[in-house]
Amino acid sequence: MKILITGASGFIGSFIVEEALRQGFDTWAAVRGSSKRDFLQDERIHFIELNLSSQEQLEAQLKDHTFDYVVHAAGVTKCLNTSDFHRINTEGTKNLVQALIKLQMPIKRFVYLSSLSVFGAIHEQQPYTEIKETDTPQPNTEYGKSKLEAEQWLETQTSNLISQTSNQEVPFPYVILRPTGVYGPRERDYFLMAKSIKQHSDFAVGYQQQDITFVYVLDVVQAVFLACEKGETGRKYFLSDGKVYQSATFSNLIRKELGNPWWIRITAPIWVLRVITFFGDKWGHLTGKISALNNDKYHILKQRNWRCDIEPARRELGYEPKYTLEEGVPLTIKWYKENGWL
Repeated sequence: MKILITGASGFIGSFIVEEALRQGFDTWAAVRGSSKRDFLQDERIHFIELNLSSQEQLEAQLKDHTFDYVVHAAGVTKCLNTSDFHRINTEGTKNLVQALIKLQMPIKRFVYLSSLSVFGAIHEQQPYTEIKETDTPQPNTEYGKSKLEAEQWLETQTSNLISQTSNQEVPFPYVILRPTGVYGPRERDYFLMAKSIKQHSDFAVGYQQQDITFVYVLDVVQAVFLACEKGETGRKYFLSDGKVYQSATFSNLIRKELGNPWWIRITAPIWVLRVITFFGDKWGHLTGKISALNNDKYHILKQRNWRCDIEPARRELGYEPKYTLEEGVPLTIKWYKENGWL
């Protein structure tokens, strides 16, 4: 079986590549010419350069290949210009799918990594309730909007492939995964929290209770291959570790794994975060470097309810998260230490 993984050099994508190799797939890693390949060192990996900004170029780059599965993990989570979210996350997805359709690629499954952020801040009144697939998405970030637009476009691809057995039009076989906050080895955003705690400070915002959910990277990978095997065309699945945490839980666990260094924990009102992210955005545009605290991040940190319903993934895919925060954080911090990040 031949699998194509976009975003293969990224945090989640590199783990998907490793699992594909472990399962014996003929594994093709889609990268850009400038992509770092630090985590793609296995000699069994086949590399292919894909230009997701051009359907025409994608057709030329893919025309000599036939893939059984495509996992689309490429995308951006922060940008200097908000238009880039839509150019990369939305238009890039469209270009890839249209190229696959134009080439009549007989894929069995196209797995798209979306995000819980497509729903935005809903069910924010206490007591918080789980976000469910029947809820109406109300994304409050450009990132979430760009992912939702890609999802909604995929829904329109209902009869575009020709069946290799019946020669009849069949729906494009996509499955969408919507993970909550993904953490683990190689991840760089949550790493900044660990770095801050090591340097004796922890920062939180808002005094209203915040219910947070997480998912360890290997549980996302588990769901990807279950979706390849069992996912029903058009289905969308939330992914978390099945538990709900309070805002301090993650930082407490990190501090413990760092040997309990002394620290100052600051909880600031929301308006302070608004000021910081405003100037973070301005500084990013002045320097050309994306700040971790930007306008999109403001809405993410402000959001109080990140509960989500993973029962459909459990029931239909057989998804069963293996790592709670108590299990995943020690593995993550251990990796950061061993690789010289901390």
